[in-house]
Amino acid sequence: MSEKTRILIVEDDMIIAANISLQLSKLGYEVTGIESRGEEAVNHALENRPDIILMDIQLKGGINGVEAAKKIQEKASIPLIYLTANSDEASFQMAKETKPDAFISKPFNKLNLQRTIELVEEKIKENGGNIPESNSFIESLDDRIFIRNNGKLIKIMLDEILYIEAERNYCNIITNSQNYLIVSPLNTFCLKMENKDFLRVHRSYVVNIRKLDAVAESHLEIKRKVIPISKMYKDDLMRSIRKV
Repeated sequence: MSEKTRILIVEDDMIIAANISLQLSKLGYEVTGIESRGEEAVNHALENRPDIILMDIQLKGGINGVEAAKKIQEKASIPLIYLTANSDEASFQMAKETKPDAFISKPFNKLNLQRTIELVEEKIKENGGNIPESNSFIESLDDRIFIRNNGKLIKIMLDEILYIEAERNYCNIITNSQNYLIVSPLNTFCLKMENKDFLRVHRSYVVNIRKLDAVAESHLEIKRKVIPISKMYKDDLMRSIRKV
C-alpha cells in the first residue's frame, strides 16, 4: 500500500497489546490506538476508521470481541483479524459468523503477525479497497441529500450531518446516529453541496458550521472529534462563524 496501513489493536492484556504495538511500528504500520474493552473498540473503530482491526476474542467490559466486531460491521466494513488463545470449536464458530479475514493464535511471533497482515493487505488491494457495496451521491436539495444504495434512495437531512471526511476516493458522511460512506472525491461532493452551512476547513474535511463546539488556532471540535483547520481556509471559517 502506498500509505501506511492503519491498525487498531483491541486486546485486554496491556503487556501483550504494547508488545504488538511496538512490533507493528517497527514493521512500518501506523497504530491508531489500543483498546481493552469492546465498547471502546466499537467507538474507536467507527470514529477513526482503521484499515485493519486486530481483535482479541475475550475482552473486558460488557461485550466480547465477536460482539464488538458485529457492532462495528453494522456501520462499517473493516478487515478483521482475530487474536485468540481459544481453540475450542464453539469460540471458532461464533467468531466465524463475522467473516474475519484471518485468525492469529496466541502466542504468536513477529513473523506470524507480519505475514498475516500482509495477506490481508493483499485482499484489500484485490478488492480495490474495502467497500463491498458502493453508495453513490444522487442529489442535494435545500434541506437534504439523497444517496443511492442497493437500488433505493436514502434520505439524509442536512441538519443531521456533523461533518464529511475524505477517505481516498470516498466521502464519509458523519451524522449523530450513523455514518454513510459514498463513492465521491471530496471536491466533487463540495460542488454538489450548495449549502452555506457547510464549509471546507481542510483538504480532508467539510464541516457543518452550526455543529461546531469549539474553534482553536489550528483545529475545531465537533462532538469531541478534533478536526484540523488549514491556513488557507481559516479566514473563510471565521467569516462564516460571524454570520451564524
